[in-house]
Amino acid sequence: MRVGRLPAEMLAAALTGGLGLAGVLGSAELGASWTESGPEPGYFPFYVGLILIAAALGNGVMALRARGAQDEAWLEPEQSRRLLGFLVPLLAYVAGSVWLGLYVASAVYVAFNARFRGGYRGVVAVAIGAAFTVLLYVVFEMAFKVPLLKGPLEPLLGIH
Repeated sequence: MRVGRLPAEMLAAALTGGLGLAGVLGSAELGASWTESGPEPGYFPFYVGLILIAAALGNGVMALRARGAQDEAWLEPEQSRRLLGFLVPLLAYVAGSVWLGLYVASAVYVAFNARFRGGYRGVVAVAIGAAFTVLLYVVFEMAFKVPLLKGPLEPLLGIH
């Protein structure tokens, strides 16, 4: 799949503008003015949103004015395959972390990448995934006392 530069830049401008608009609308609900006691909660996010909208409009105009670059490829087929090879497992990891918890999803994700991206043998890849997950548990749960989403493991192991 070949993606041209102009559609990619226009999509980026639209997404940035949408993010800015969401910020402006959300901060307007909180109050975006200056009162006698100082700024309302939405004051600074409101102006950051306006800056994002202005930047998006500027990027869109610049993309339209760069006529010579309109046919230029932004993403070639080989780059698309590599990008999808990264994004699909990442999206599976995000979805898996919701249902399985961060520990199981992280172990599977790291083991998958070690095996298929890193070229490690299956046993070594599983060991790397398990070691990473143990390290994740030690750092967050034990050292920082920050509980992470455990999914079905929590009731199975009696961890509360």
